[in-house]
Amino acid sequence: MRLRGKKGAPEMLAQMSTLVVMSPEAHKGKWKELFGNDRPIYVEFGMGKGQFITQMSVRYPDINFIGIDMYDELIARASEKALALGEQAGEGLEHPANLKLVRANLEFVETIFAEQELDRIYLNFSDPWPKKKHARRRLTHPRFVEKYSRIMNDNAEIHLKTDSVTLFEFSLNSFADMGLQMTNISLDLHRGGLNEEHVMTEYEQKFSGKGMNIHRVEVVIGSAALARYEDRKSLVKRRY
Repeated sequence: MRLRGKKGAPEMLAQMSTLVVMSPEAHKGKWKELFGNDRPIYVEFGMGKGQFITQMSVRYPDINFIGIDMYDELIARASEKALALGEQAGEGLEHPANLKLVRANLEFVETIFAEQELDRIYLNFSDPWPKKKHARRRLTHPRFVEKYSRIMNDNAEIHLKTDSVTLFEFSLNSFADMGLQMTNISLDLHRGGLNEEHVMTEYEQKFSGKGMNIHRVEVVIGSAALARYEDRKSLVKRRY
């Protein structure tokens, strides 16, 4: 969804070089250098107004987070949230140090990240593109997932949340057709009430408030992540 124009957004972003990355291609293969550490990198593709990624960066300070969207207005909204969280922290930081906000078109994600650079990708309430003729635009179409697989490392996972039954079914089929292991599949994520450990997006709050089901799945991509999954599954079998 395109946000109605936020006055002064381009000027605002130009002044926030420590938080906002307007030319991400320059950091391909060098994101850990930009963060100044060797911690895992989790990225949200299509962050919207940024509630999820900004709150995650505060809750998990030992992880590097990147939020990506293609509109100045949305980057500006997310920047405001990041600045507010930095102020609340009261540690002399302008914004969470483990957070970067990126303006980019995900069609060209392979120009932004190098092979095996990412540990996790979040796809939260992506545009479902409900018409069949637009299926290739869905962020879980195999042509996108193949790109993700190349830029994700051995520990990598994809976490998907959506309110769209059409997109969820399409995504499950897409992952299955590619031979990917899926786990923690839920057709109603909040059936038992909200988990305090769960960070919600703006859309998730809105839709859950209306009683709509939230669908979720985790996709195991990396070989090390798959090995851990198999170990957990074997442990459960031995217990029973």
